[in-house]
Amino acid sequence: MRFDIMTLFPELVLGVLGESIIGRAQKAGHVSVHAHNIRDFANNKHRKVDDTVYGGGFGMLMMAPPVCDCYEFVKNQVEQELGTEIKSKAIYMSPQGAVLTQKKAEELAQYDNLIIICGHYEGIDTRALEEIQPEEISIGDYVLTGGELPACILVDCISRLKDGVLSDKACYEEESISSGLLEYPQYTRPYEFHGKKVPDVLISGNHAEIDKWRREQALRVTREKRPDLLEK
Repeated sequence: MRFDIMTLFPELVLGVLGESIIGRAQKAGHVSVHAHNIRDFANNKHRKVDDTVYGGGFGMLMMAPPVCDCYEFVKNQVEQELGTEIKSKAIYMSPQGAVLTQKKAEELAQYDNLIIICGHYEGIDTRALEEIQPEEISIGDYVLTGGELPACILVDCISRLKDGVLSDKACYEEESISSGLLEYPQYTRPYEFHGKKVPDVLISGNHAEIDKWRREQALRVTREKRPDLLEK
């Protein structure tokens, strides 16, 4: 799967996504991440991409021309490299969008390519969004200084669903949230730490009892921490 991120800070997103599991997934060819600097499409010698807001107000707004020109460049590049028959989608990271869920990540993982647009300052001129018509996605009901960190979260969330990125499908199919419940308590060595021991059932070797215990604990943890999940 290919991700194309339109941003004012390409080094930021490439740095974050070049590490750990997603970094290894890129090296193995399971996913690819490309960052495109919107400033490269500014039609002025100072590479200016923002201006004051019509009607007054605080802050600066990203102008439509460089955003749209960058998008057209990326779209054409993707089609040249992957073909015109691919399944592609534009995403705008925005606090006005629907909040990202695991279900939405699973839906987006079915695409061959996502073009992710990162706003900054006070956002992007509405005319650019009307022309591109991206799906707007939020990572929560709060406001950040830009869309780069949300874009990294989206790429991470989707990438781990692709074959080969994680060692086994069970890593994401049976884990917290994906299963509909929060995860059960987990333990590793040492057997005893500060007077607390690993539950006996986990070292019993009885896999049926272990599965039963984990299910019961997952229900307990979900009931205590996220009862809204049980309602769903």
